[in-house]
Amino acid sequence: MRKGSIKNIRINSEVHKELSQIISYEVKDPRINPFTSVTDVYVAPDLKTCKVYISVMGEQDEKEKTMEGLNNAKGMIRTLLAKRLNMRNTPELTFILDESLDYGLKMSKLIDEVNAPLHEREENEDEESSEENN
Repeated sequence: MRKGSIKNIRINSEVHKELSQIISYEVKDPRINPFTSVTDVYVAPDLKTCKVYISVMGEQDEKEKTMEGLNNAKGMIRTLLAKRLNMRNTPELTFILDESLDYGLKMSKLIDEVNAPLHEREENEDEESSEENN
């Protein structure tokens, strides 16, 4: 099976959906933050390994605890995944903390800070032009 094939994309989608439900509703580890979501899943073409990208809303220590909890529950999650999906092999799961949402939020704030003086200048010009028209 090739990496970008329709079959691989479908498997990635199914694994993503099932892992999201398993992590949200079935894993009862108190270390796992309730605002944990699966952002992406890449199952290798040979179905032996799977990279699971996890996003956690919260502070850095909450993220570390969540990753620790997921790594400890890896065997149980894999077993539940095997029961739900009819695959020849159940892939070995590797959890990776996805910082892209935090990075995007940080970039958005920086862009807003840079644009703030520009917006203030435009507002002042609009006020001046409206005063001149009156």
